[in-house]
Amino acid sequence: MNLLEAIVLGLIQGLTEFLPVSSSGHLELGKYLFGIDHEANFYFSIAVHGATVLSTLFVLWKEIAGLVKGFFTFKLNNETRYIIKLFISMIPVGIAGLFMTEIAEKYFAGNMISLSIEFFISALFLGLTLLIKPKEREMTYFDSFIIGIAQALAVLPGISRSGATISTGMMLGNKKSDIAKFSFLMVLIPIIGANFLELISGDFTKEGTSVIVILAGFITAFISGYLACRWMISIVKKGSLKWFALYCVLVGIYSLLLGLHVF
Repeated sequence: MNLLEAIVLGLIQGLTEFLPVSSSGHLELGKYLFGIDHEANFYFSIAVHGATVLSTLFVLWKEIAGLVKGFFTFKLNNETRYIIKLFISMIPVGIAGLFMTEIAEKYFAGNMISLSIEFFISALFLGLTLLIKPKEREMTYFDSFIIGIAQALAVLPGISRSGATISTGMMLGNKKSDIAKFSFLMVLIPIIGANFLELISGDFTKEGTSVIVILAGFITAFISGYLACRWMISIVKKGSLKWFALYCVLVGIYSLLLGLHVF
């Protein structure tokens, strides 16, 4: 991987981690087009995912600080209830991570035809928000579990995690002003956990990326992730995800054509 490829992939990771178009799907597509071997760029993948976690902490630090402060009053207050909902939402993705990650990497990684289907599924999630518009209400514990199931589907690379979770929350009637922040907070521990598992189980001997290239990807992913996170929160408050749905359809068609070797 060269410097330009690192910057492009870092930009893709940062933007698409928060926009509902699938960061893992776009990274798969980018690596396919660049001819990049995932195993030879192990540290790079860890770095760009870590960068998006850091950007989330920067954007939502006030919310996180408030939750921590409220939690350590050791009372069943709003902050404690919110944290319980976050942990409930992590149960399905934890199960999926244990049993589905290896299958997804073996059968779906690098497969452009399956990737195209997953982009179409992301588009379906986003498109349904145009049809299903219930009255807004507070998120329940059961809602958080259902949103967690939606997140678990994103173990497949082309299904957008933020798209699936935000769309599901909107279709459940959760407040638009809250669902984007909940979606971004609920993924922090799963991403950190997944990165930790990769660190302890990865094959470091195949690493072929220089420190400068990794750093370039990290910085690009952090800056683009910070901007995308703030932008997405603003977009969800307005309530329309139709253009992202259309984009996922177009990328899905392009991935399908790549898989059929039309290009």
